[in-house]
Amino acid sequence: MRSIMDMDTVQVEITNACHSICSNCTRFCGHKKPFFMSFEEFTVAVDSMVGYPKMVGIMGGEPLLHPDFERFCWYLSTKIPKQQLGLWTSFPKGYEKYREIIVNTFHHIFLNDHTREDIFHHPGLVASEEVAQDDHEMWQWIDHCWAQESWSASINPRGAWFCEIAASMSMLFEEGKGWDVDNGWWWRIPADFKSQMEQFCPRCGFCVPLHRRKSTENIDDISPKNFERLKDSSLKIKRGLYKIHDLKTISNSEQEQMAMYKELSYRDKIAARYGMFLIINEQNFWTPFLIENWSLEKYKEQHNKSILQEYQEKWKNT
Repeated sequence: MRSIMDMDTVQVEITNACHSICSNCTRFCGHKKPFFMSFEEFTVAVDSMVGYPKMVGIMGGEPLLHPDFERFCWYLSTKIPKQQLGLWTSFPKGYEKYREIIVNTFHHIFLNDHTREDIFHHPGLVASEEVAQDDHEMWQWIDHCWAQESWSASINPRGAWFCEIAASMSMLFEEGKGWDVDNGWWWRIPADFKSQMEQFCPRCGFCVPLHRRKSTENIDDISPKNFERLKDSSLKIKRGLYKIHDLKTISNSEQEQMAMYKELSYRDKIAARYGMFLIINEQNFWTPFLIENWSLEKYKEQHNKSILQEYQEKWKNT
């Protein structure tokens, strides 16, 4: 387990609304009516990060779907240096109006539209407590969870969390309260994580060696106990977009690679939708720049179906 100060990012989760319903989404999009962080909640979250020396990320769901996105960007810019701000997005159709705001606010950007067939998602709803042979094996997995060791702490409307997946589970299961979102909460160390870990880590599958599913399949893998917890409230379950997991583990060498995160050409095509180009920066993220004399109409004229129309057709009925 890592202390929060050992992470490179803390995420501010402003919504779990999304135009997609990917398989095994880490924010469990599609299961419940989405939340939208209020402006007051957002200002408290941002104020708590003043003085934090690393990256502050804005994340969803799809953060551009938040109706206060522009106002949020304005407030961020008054509190946190641009060099420390990151945006996780898919650049969805219809929000090109934010292109200048994005470039002016964020130094770091992470683009992923989840439309590639070789992007895989880990089954977070396959509970480690149901897979492990005993508590010792379960806590061995949890204590060495790759997600906690490489991803982020986060803030959502239920408070501050040592792990972004635990934060998402608090929204999904509608229970649990994170730490108070006050300045310096990010100094906490693993000894402070116990109550959050005990509540959500046994229900989570990220620490377990399991097969991953293509994000484009839209299906969630769920263990039997988590299915029982969610069957009466989950819209995704009611729509039949799930599969009960067999609880079988695999070797680490059998796990599918999660995504082509470093393939710049893939992200260049996404950025082009908004009239941007990307340059890899000092932290191996991408810094966005505006393409001069760009317009959406010109973009539609110049690009063929494989780049734009297929993207539009994929989501027109979503």
